[in-house]
Amino acid sequence: MPLALLALAIGAFGIGTTEFVIMGVLPQVAGDFGVSIPTAGWLVTGYALGVVFGAPLLTVLGTKVSRKKMLMFLMGLFILGNALSAFAPGFGVMLIGRVVASLAHGAFFGIGSVVAADLVAPEKKASAISLMFMGLTVANIVGVPGGTYIGQALGWRITFTVVAALGIVGLLGVARLVPEQGRPETENVRTEFAAFKNVQVWLAMAMTVLGYGGVFAAITYITPMMTEVAGYTEAAVTWLLVLFGIGMFLGNLLGGKFADRALMPMLFVSLGALSLALLVFTATAHDKTLAAITLTLIGALGFATVPPLQKWVLDQASAAPTLASAANIGAFNLGNALAAWLGGIVIAGGLGYTSPNWVGALLSGTALLLAFLTAHLHKRTRAAQAQTAVRAAVPAPAPAGRQ
Repeated sequence: MPLALLALAIGAFGIGTTEFVIMGVLPQVAGDFGVSIPTAGWLVTGYALGVVFGAPLLTVLGTKVSRKKMLMFLMGLFILGNALSAFAPGFGVMLIGRVVASLAHGAFFGIGSVVAADLVAPEKKASAISLMFMGLTVANIVGVPGGTYIGQALGWRITFTVVAALGIVGLLGVARLVPEQGRPETENVRTEFAAFKNVQVWLAMAMTVLGYGGVFAAITYITPMMTEVAGYTEAAVTWLLVLFGIGMFLGNLLGGKFADRALMPMLFVSLGALSLALLVFTATAHDKTLAAITLTLIGALGFATVPPLQKWVLDQASAAPTLASAANIGAFNLGNALAAWLGGIVIAGGLGYTSPNWVGALLSGTALLLAFLTAHLHKRTRAAQAQTAVRAAVPAPAPAGRQ
């Protein structure tokens, strides 16, 4: 695999760290600015919304420059946003910093997926994408717990200063290691939007929203679930999240490897098993050991869907993949927000802290049904194309009277 993938993975590590580390230092941020925890929660919500809207917007703007230059610009935004957060004099400025940093998120992963896929042979595209996303999974194992520890020991501002420094390393890596691929002549705003005429692109994004959203229905409320139901202490939740991150790491590698061999079967297996694991988590959450095992499994199965879904979008929007790829990254965050909201509704309805697992199972199960529909439509389209090719190959009959 090209060394350029390392630079993309470093950028992904920084982005993954800043996305999730805020949850670990939220009480300190709220206390310093004199706001309530729910108000401080806007730092999470604002980031997610920034990803959803920033991904397509910046990707469209990026059609005017080369992909390498756009990746460097996005890392610059990331550095600026985290620096604003680190030195924010008030809550409003920090919220702006979070939104600025989030604007880089979706476009970086979207454009980075296209760059990673173009760096390798066709049969290794999903593996290349998974290696870039490996930075995101490692962030959940190392970056988030480490950033939380730094925030608790030295202050949350130091955490965001370190994250900004990671962005500088990522920027230098992209500048030095990522080759200048140029901007394809066919890549413009019109062709990028034309990719959305393909129903398969929309189905893929719907699978992303529902499939990975199922994971967030459970993980958003993992602290009360593990402390109130499983019986863990609050301090143990950090290490449970590390186990979840390890599962993500392994699932990402396996998802990329097997998606290169059989993409749709990989989606069938991962989405089906994820639905089952979330369903089982309702029962295993009552036992410490089984809860830890199931949480790791959910992380693995959830992230095993990421490389195949991202590659499927690239395949279906092959003529102009950049915007569709970035929009699919936004779909992950839309799914996160939707699942967290639905999970909160069932808890507020008095169904208990394990009830979000039922929501997650239903969401992922619906994504599985969409995967079957996608495969059926793709098979039918391929058959129609084959028939058209056969007709085109058969010579027209000679006019009457000629031999």
